[in-house]
Amino acid sequence: MKLRSIIIGSVSLFALAAGAQAQSLTIATVNNGDMIRMQGLSDRFTEETGIALEWVTLEENVLRQRVTTDIATGGGQYDVMTIGAYETPIWAAQGWLAPLDNLGDDYNADDLIPAVREALTVDGSLYAAPFYAESAMIMYRTDLFEEAGLEMPEQPTWEFIGEAARAITDRDNEVYGICLRGKAGWGENMAFLTALSNSMGGRWFDENWEPQFDSPEWNEALNFYVDLMTDAGPPGASSNGFNENLALFQQGKCGMWMDATVAASFVSNPDDSQVADSVGYAMFPTKEGLDNNGNWLWVWSLAVPASSQNVDEAQQFISWATDQAYLEMVAEEEGWANVPPGTRTSLYQNQAYLDAAPFADETLAAIEAANTTNSSVQEVPYSGGQFVAIPEFQGIGTAVGQIFSAALAGQTPVDQALEQAQQVTRMEMERSGYYNQ
Repeated sequence: MKLRSIIIGSVSLFALAAGAQAQSLTIATVNNGDMIRMQGLSDRFTEETGIALEWVTLEENVLRQRVTTDIATGGGQYDVMTIGAYETPIWAAQGWLAPLDNLGDDYNADDLIPAVREALTVDGSLYAAPFYAESAMIMYRTDLFEEAGLEMPEQPTWEFIGEAARAITDRDNEVYGICLRGKAGWGENMAFLTALSNSMGGRWFDENWEPQFDSPEWNEALNFYVDLMTDAGPPGASSNGFNENLALFQQGKCGMWMDATVAASFVSNPDDSQVADSVGYAMFPTKEGLDNNGNWLWVWSLAVPASSQNVDEAQQFISWATDQAYLEMVAEEEGWANVPPGTRTSLYQNQAYLDAAPFADETLAAIEAANTTNSSVQEVPYSGGQFVAIPEFQGIGTAVGQIFSAALAGQTPVDQALEQAQQVTRMEMERSGYYNQ
């Protein structure tokens, strides 16, 4: 299977020329809050080193498309890319990433949380440095639960979540019982839906790489999702991804939100969130009778493409942005609750952080509960939590995400959406040669 054959895109010659300047780095990153904060603090790196930074800050789906195109074609537009636990091992094996073997004597890679470090390591070498790591959990309005006479269980089931979401929905006052990702994308709606399916006993493929969208588990998962969002979700949910749901929750319009643990610092920050004083946290739900939370493990990381002409300078920036000193700088500027979470063991041994971040214990517990090698209670031939760690998944996951987003929008019946997902996935896997092996 040739990975380049599934990449479509173009290369900007202007950006290629700009990236070749020895004292200027071009950095591609996602428009999430922690990355925006990093960009705001990056003048300090330039002052310390004399290295200018040019930022390309993009929405998540667009970022993935741009960096994938560039690295697969050897375009050289970027010196530093923001990528995740899915891309890192695949791209490193292709020789597309430079190993991070020059992060400096003070970097202390041994302090990285073992599961996080392992996700970014190939053949003993670190190929991306974690900026923040996350799993999935429930964030919910404690005031709305109290008004409705509800109490969040320590380990909630999907049945309870459905009942609670409908009970606290108040459409007259624009309060919706639950907000979940609906925007199409392998890392947007499919991240949540894959985790939901995993927790309900589903899987993407059986041991022979046959797609499983025609299974009872996927039927149950997608019907539950569409029905719940129809009854208790916000209008236009099929267009909402992480950032859109974050804004809705901060505005007091979501009773519950199941998403990345990294969001906890934003929903609990009184400068940004209208409901900061009434947010509770709980583990990602399970199906009653199944012992699988469906927790994912994702690591937004900084990596250097092998095509960069400024590998040493790029590693210098990555070391600055992901070491312990950076966390201390953010704490000094924004408070300990706002430092990038989930990457370093020492952070969860820091009493100042534990005192400032009421979500710290839940975040670490969710990360440690993630099982990326056995994401379903059924046997699977792949690794990954909310994704399938094969090169073809980026294209397949995006196509299936579009089909399921249409189902949420009411454009496609659920049964038809599952049938289409089965056909699209089977066709791509056959084209890629999985059934000839």
